[in-house]
Amino acid sequence: MIPITGGIELDEREIEESFIRASGPGGQNVNKVASAVQLRFDIRHSPSLPEPVRDRLARLGGHRVSQQGVLVITAQRYRSQERNRVDALDRLVALIRRAATPPRPRRLTRPSAAARERRLAGKARRARLKQQRATISEE
Repeated sequence: MIPITGGIELDEREIEESFIRASGPGGQNVNKVASAVQLRFDIRHSPSLPEPVRDRLARLGGHRVSQQGVLVITAQRYRSQERNRVDALDRLVALIRRAATPPRPRRLTRPSAAARERRLAGKARRARLKQQRATISEE
């Protein structure tokens, strides 16, 4: 089990890893060794995550989430496969931690009287400027 927060733990069996060839530095080794890691995590069918966390994770994942609800994280920052595995797992845990914290509800506020006055003064100033630009008719 991978600890995420106090109440959320992730089962290792829910994570699927595949190894692909990485682009970037590595010399001749880059053409021979599959050092990049592609980590897949099925958000929709994960029993470890509560429903609100799943929804937030799908939104936070953005383009990394497929149509089927699978989050794909590709790690190829390092030359060794093991470091890329750790990096991909750390990125997944960080993303789930961000999704686990519920967003603060927005409190409705009203603009102050001074702010309203500044806004209206700015609008009046702009209107006067535009009025001065207008062509004067010869009547």
